Amino acid sequence: MDLLLLSNGKVAGNTKVMEFALPAITELLTRKNVKNVVVIPYAVIRGSHDDRTAMVAESLSHLDVNVTGLHRAEDPVEAIRQADAIIVSGGNTWVLNKTLHDQGLIGPIQQAVMQRGVAYIGWSAGSVISAPTIRTTNDMCIVSAAITPSLGFVPFQINAHYIDATIEGHMGETRDERIEEFLIVNPHQSVIGIPEGSWLAVSGETMTYESANEKPLHWFRLNQERKIVAPGTDVTELMALDC
Repeated sequence: MDLLLLSNGKVAGNTKVMEFALPAITELLTRKNVKNVVVIPYAVIRGSHDDRTAMVAESLSHLDVNVTGLHRAEDPVEAIRQADAIIVSGGNTWVLNKTLHDQGLIGPIQQAVMQRGVAYIGWSAGSVISAPTIRTTNDMCIVSAAITPSLGFVPFQINAHYIDATIEGHMGETRDERIEEFLIVNPHQSVIGIPEGSWLAVSGETMTYESANEKPLHWFRLNQERKIVAPGTDVTELMALDC
């Protein structure tokens, strides 16, 4: 598989979506000789699917690729079958995952990425759905039917936009406390917190952790001290987790 799982779409100073990871994205799409990029913008709620697709096209304008939005396809399943690369936008994870299930796209995307070697790039919600379930998303479940199983490209749960912080005067649970609650209920699983400006890169059998701002990855397991992982580290061991 070839995956780039970004925590978010932009960091401070960026003018284009995915700009902070653009060198890695360019390398991947060039190496795989990608010509046909399909953007899945279903997670976008407070905006236009066309606008989000156009944002991705602008970021990739330096490459000789054709960028189309899956929402415009007459046959979305066939569009996935014809794709050389799939890019999944951030937004609301619940809406994104439910839409993929409703349109019968989970299987075709899995086949494209895991069997045909189609490149997969996601940010925020687009990264969260690469886990076995979306139960560690930060998003509100704004749809009436809660569907949690997702693509399962990686065996661990992902928490995007991870922040190790407390807010003065805030009496609700911290991000760490929410993750701890998940692990108490799901004691054999791991949660990977990827902060802003960082991503997981899978190439074949190898996975590395990368960051544009030197922020570390956080690996949470029940009753174990969290593991802090520096950018540039080989984290292939995460792909062997039995979750």
